[in-house]
Amino acid sequence: MAGSPFVGVPLIDIKALDKKIQGEIETAVLRVLNSGQAIMGPDVEAFEKGISRYCGTNYGVSCNSGSDALLLALHAMGIGPGDEVILPPFTFFATAGAVCRTGATPVFADIDPVTFNIDPAQIENKITSRTKAIIPVHLFGQCAEMETIWGIADRHNLLVLEDAAQSLAAEYQGKRSGNLGAMACLSFYPTKNLGAFGEGGMVVTNDEEWAAKLRCLRVHGMEPRYYHKYMGWNARMDAIQAAICMAKLPYLDSWVKKRQEAAARYDFLLSEECLGFFLKKPAVAAKRLHAFNQYVVRVAGDERDALVSHLRSEKIGCEIYYPWPLHLQECLQFLGYGAGDFPATEKACAEVLALPIFPEITMEQQRRVIASCASYFRKSASKAA
Repeated sequence: MAGSPFVGVPLIDIKALDKKIQGEIETAVLRVLNSGQAIMGPDVEAFEKGISRYCGTNYGVSCNSGSDALLLALHAMGIGPGDEVILPPFTFFATAGAVCRTGATPVFADIDPVTFNIDPAQIENKITSRTKAIIPVHLFGQCAEMETIWGIADRHNLLVLEDAAQSLAAEYQGKRSGNLGAMACLSFYPTKNLGAFGEGGMVVTNDEEWAAKLRCLRVHGMEPRYYHKYMGWNARMDAIQAAICMAKLPYLDSWVKKRQEAAARYDFLLSEECLGFFLKKPAVAAKRLHAFNQYVVRVAGDERDALVSHLRSEKIGCEIYYPWPLHLQECLQFLGYGAGDFPATEKACAEVLALPIFPEITMEQQRRVIASCASYFRKSASKAA
């Protein structure tokens, strides 16, 4: 409406979602405060059981972040110095960082340019006598091509560790993310599909012995108290964060459905504005249910960074996941990789852009986002002419 105050669109609106169940969240927090059990305890145990049931696994072991979930899982698997772990270079740093912190070596395999997930065809020629595990990262809310990865792992006797930090509620061949490998690592960072009010993570597995080792590792390797079986560390989950997440868990499926509906609206709006040439919509691969933790497009040509500046100038949230690949990060130069080694990853880093998506996003907000993109490309084409 002419003359109305300008209203931007956030990348994610956490407060809008939490406000709808504020009473349940406050009740959960007060219960923990009144119990005096700030660390571990019944709320943490209830959340572990809730998530393991949701994923379809036998055990859930909570911890204080998704990053520590990766580290705990790798330690529980016995991965350490001299071992190699295969993973994509297009992911958040924690995936490779956890491998390095065990003393093992991350070995990168390039991504599928359509889904942004690790390309199974790139994995097999990376396997050596030192390879112990594969970490498929289910990026942006879509599972990797697991059937091929399972076959590779079986042929070479390798462990499969899911990095499911962005894919809670996603599915592959009817099975939920979290139940597609030997173990899976989850994150409850506030911006995730199921987010805490701070940090939180979990490892889910069907293996009883690994679950027991994970529980021990997260409390300084103690078993029993003050007797240290492993070289563990403090990775316990805060009870308040567990209680908050447990209050949210019953709503997760409906929130993910709203994200999927929002993604479908974006697909329609991109087509309506004839932006398909400039902004390539995310692809949903066969036999998969995409949870849309992010809605990530590819921006044609060299326009991405200029489009980001334009959107931000109009107070429209956007983010680049990820602008610089892991194999070129300064702290990983000791691995010996260089520019050009992983072309699909490097191209993705130059082109990807996440647009605003969250369960409460409205069609009006999405129209504003796409209209702003269209405005940018019209101006860009006009300048070029």
